[in-house]
Amino acid sequence: MPQSAAAPPRRVGLASLVPYLREHRASLVTVALLSLLTAAGTLAQPLLIRLVLDEIGAGEPIAALVTLLVVILVAVAVVYGLRNFLLQRAAEGLVLSTRRKLTGHLLRLPIIEYDQRRTGDLLSRVGADTTLLRTVVTSGLLELASGVVIVAGAAIAMVFLDPLMFAVTVASMVGLIGGIMISRRVRGVSEQAQARIGEMTATVERAISASRTIRAARAEPREAALVQASAEAAYVAGVRMAKLQAMIGPAVTTVIQAAFLAVLGIGGARVATGAISVGDLVAFVMFLFLLMMPIAQAMNAYAQLQAGLGALQRIEEMLALPAEDAGDPPSALTEPAEGAPAIAFDQVSFAYPGEAETKPVLRQVSFTVPYGSRTALVGPSGAGKSTILALVERFYDATEGSIAVAGLDVRDQPRQQLRSQLGYVEQEAPVLAGTLRDNLLLTAPDADEAQLREVLATVNLADLADRSPDGLDAQVGEGGVLLSGGERQRLAIARMLLAGPPILLLDEPTSNLDSRNEHALRQAIDAVAQQRTLLIVAHRLSTVVDADQIIVLDRGEVAAVGTHEQLADGNALYRELAAHQLLVN
Repeated sequence: MPQSAAAPPRRVGLASLVPYLREHRASLVTVALLSLLTAAGTLAQPLLIRLVLDEIGAGEPIAALVTLLVVILVAVAVVYGLRNFLLQRAAEGLVLSTRRKLTGHLLRLPIIEYDQRRTGDLLSRVGADTTLLRTVVTSGLLELASGVVIVAGAAIAMVFLDPLMFAVTVASMVGLIGGIMISRRVRGVSEQAQARIGEMTATVERAISASRTIRAARAEPREAALVQASAEAAYVAGVRMAKLQAMIGPAVTTVIQAAFLAVLGIGGARVATGAISVGDLVAFVMFLFLLMMPIAQAMNAYAQLQAGLGALQRIEEMLALPAEDAGDPPSALTEPAEGAPAIAFDQVSFAYPGEAETKPVLRQVSFTVPYGSRTALVGPSGAGKSTILALVERFYDATEGSIAVAGLDVRDQPRQQLRSQLGYVEQEAPVLAGTLRDNLLLTAPDADEAQLREVLATVNLADLADRSPDGLDAQVGEGGVLLSGGERQRLAIARMLLAGPPILLLDEPTSNLDSRNEHALRQAIDAVAQQRTLLIVAHRLSTVVDADQIIVLDRGEVAAVGTHEQLADGNALYRELAAHQLLVN
């Protein structure tokens, strides 16, 4: 499989998050301000409790202090709840905007990228990876930021209360270094875990999409084993992630317990000697927890942040790939050059990237398709017929030579403008999950009911909208599974005809039709061909006998060009194909 030539993206860091967060900066700034308010209210509580204890010891009234303490507790709870709601909303907004950006880019990637990547992995990047970005906001950056404020405030207060016990506390925190080192490993393991999830999703997608083939081949156990193997690989990667995260918690807990015991022992002794008051000790212990808990949360937030950066790395890998139309010119001629053919190939050679020397698909192909004509492409399997249509559509660019549509090189036209002149029906024309109406409106979103029914009648599908009470809103199933193969192909042709392009590219349009429907479709094609140019890949003799010219391809080269009569008399390969009714795969 050819590999992408795109260079891998740089290693993402915190700065890479800025463009994603910028859109939600108003909400995040509000959340940050509310976090500062909750931090201030939290830091005020130990000081108020210290005052209450001191006032009790001195026999003074405490009603006002207790009332203030209760008001602060309630206010902190309310502000904290509001802050959490805004934070979660901003996180969901981040996921939504990232998914919009990623899916918009994925749909504009060059076709070669889809050729070499598994669909399930792309789905995983849109789903699982973008979801992980939520933790960057909810458990990452702002938790770290608010934690810093509380830790700084608690540390200052602890120094003020008793510098000696603060020194003991700092000495007890050496064990946090180990937790930090463990947290730094989370990112790499998270990337591996997300990659395994992508592979598992791709394996499941493969099995489900080919479920009928798998069951007909009695291959369920083998496919189930493949899915289970990919699930086990994801499980192993997930367990590695869990091990790292599980090590962080005990490390932090041990440090907190050690600091608490040291402070309690030394503080009790200092209270006994009269160096500090009971109120000072209680306030110090409360500040100790305010110091340690944000540190513990920060360690977890740092691990979550690393996991989010791992997911962001996979997202950036996709966004770093250039879009298909990245190098397109802004505009081109809209009218065909006078006297120019509809399509012209001039010494065109083509090979997939990385296979130019070993597997050329086309070699020095030259031909023209005049406006208003019907040209058929015939040849054995692998001769390059479908590739020619793909090159006209600019799904790929020629390795050598040039291709012109309406007298203008396709590389000098924006792809959207080029494709507006072309109607393309693939060999295995896909039908999108949804309704008949959804599929028809894909190429003509403004078409009305009458136009939709008219085009269905044109391709002998009028009864399709009548056999269900839902009419045009009848479901066609995933991939058109509720339709027959011939109905799917004719629906794809109807969809193309509805757009009304001047040039039609048909890849074996009658390959899945019986003789009755083939005749009906040929009549439809004959009708629309009166005002259009047709370039058609054909497997059946009935499709090509009336063509204005037939191009015979063999091993990527043009073997002969002529009418049916000329080629039947003068080309051995065409005679052989015609003898077999051109029914080759």
